[in-house]
Amino acid sequence: MSGVLPLSSREDEPFIGAGNGDSLAIEMEQETSTSTSSGGSSRKKNSRLKCFGVDLSPDNVAVAMVYFVQGVLGLARLAVSFYLKDDLHLDPAETAVVTGFSALPWLVKPLYGFISDSIPLFGYRRRSYLVLSGLLGALSWSLMATFVDSKYGAACCILLGSFSVAFSDVVVDSMVVERARGESQSVSGSLQSLCWGSSAFGGIVSSYFSGSLVDAYGVRFVFGVTALLPLITSAVAVLVKEQRVIGQARGPNVPLGNSSFLKSSKENIIQLWNAVRQPNVFLPTVFIFLWQATPQSDSAMFFFTTNKLGFTPEFLGRVKLVTSVASLAGVGLYNGFLKNVPLRKIFLATTVTGTVLGMTQVFLVMGLNRQFGISDEWFAIGDSLIITVLSQASFMPVLVLAAKLCPEGMEATLFATLMSISNGGNVLGGLIGAGLTQIFGVTKDKFDNLAALIILCNLSSLLPLPLLHLLPRDDSDTASKVYTELEESGEENCKYHGTVTTTSPKLSSIEMTNDL
Repeated sequence: MSGVLPLSSREDEPFIGAGNGDSLAIEMEQETSTSTSSGGSSRKKNSRLKCFGVDLSPDNVAVAMVYFVQGVLGLARLAVSFYLKDDLHLDPAETAVVTGFSALPWLVKPLYGFISDSIPLFGYRRRSYLVLSGLLGALSWSLMATFVDSKYGAACCILLGSFSVAFSDVVVDSMVVERARGESQSVSGSLQSLCWGSSAFGGIVSSYFSGSLVDAYGVRFVFGVTALLPLITSAVAVLVKEQRVIGQARGPNVPLGNSSFLKSSKENIIQLWNAVRQPNVFLPTVFIFLWQATPQSDSAMFFFTTNKLGFTPEFLGRVKLVTSVASLAGVGLYNGFLKNVPLRKIFLATTVTGTVLGMTQVFLVMGLNRQFGISDEWFAIGDSLIITVLSQASFMPVLVLAAKLCPEGMEATLFATLMSISNGGNVLGGLIGAGLTQIFGVTKDKFDNLAALIILCNLSSLLPLPLLHLLPRDDSDTASKVYTELEESGEENCKYHGTVTTTSPKLSSIEMTNDL
């Protein structure tokens, strides 16, 4: 129920890309192949299971399952919030700081891609890291379910769990990119739809149970169940079709001392910096960072709705289910009505509208909704539904802009870098919100100044609007301009030669605190 328009995340929760025309239903297709021999030709039919128009080969099943795990890990989201509030007795400001730091692993996603590409473990660049990520995730939630009993221990475990999801996200994204390279837009869109469909399905499945399980069995039980989910990532790693790195039959391959490795690393960093510092990339990135860095009051509202209004975990799980579906509606809104609208107009309209709608939380805090005969529960559901739809629709242009800013040859790494910068702004906004919560004296049982905090946080989202001129005008050759600037600057070999790391439009949020 965030009143801040910039979407907090991987909320993010996950989204299905629209516009590919594929059905969610799994269909059986009979494909006929012709084989020619010396005696003539014969035909045989191969029955292949498809989803979103993508053959469910072992490789693609592995990709889909990793994305599903990312979505279903939202099972522990409410459990974490209640654990920090009820078991560790943290104040809203402290809770905001802990959840903010847990998003730090999402700020350096390009680093994970570079490590995976350059340092194969036991001869594998993908399998080994998926197995390791799954094991680290299982370890983090197992510790939360058993030994952790302090805010510092919880922060470390949540940070480790977030790191495992972020690393596996980069690895599986690189697999998607490798499969989409050289394919048509239709095939690439189908692959992305399979990814987002799997993640969205996992998120929707876990939304309701995230609250009901906390109500029935407690947070430790939910942490224990969640610890089993990352093991799916480790298990499906065996389905990944990957050639072993030649010459590395035993043990991990860590060529950190190799001079060619260091030289390649330096060149890649220089090439990435040369792209980021171009005005057509740097100025829009500054705007996106500032747009995301506005303060948030989410933690304070969580304490108010649970401690003051008495919302149960089961009810909050229902709200999560509604917002998961609303996120998909936001994607549909953008694709249906906004994708051809100039970026500046979208940012202006959605930010102003979101600020106004975010103020409705003041009605809930002051009890004004009851004067209109609307219960707190129904008002909270409606408020979350509308704000989530608008927030998702407003974040889609960020992804579009980031994609347009990436020049040929370094699309994936630069995209991941831009998303990491956006995530950094979101983390900063959360920390500023935590500081304001402390300044306004909002605690776990004192909410006298909560309405003023909400108003300030919402009005602050208007501050970046005078900088809208930093965004490019609606043109289709932004990436070409960046590439031209790189060439004119005298840089040789301006194309990035490393393996791609990610192209999935992971929201930040989305990519961040929602994947706790």
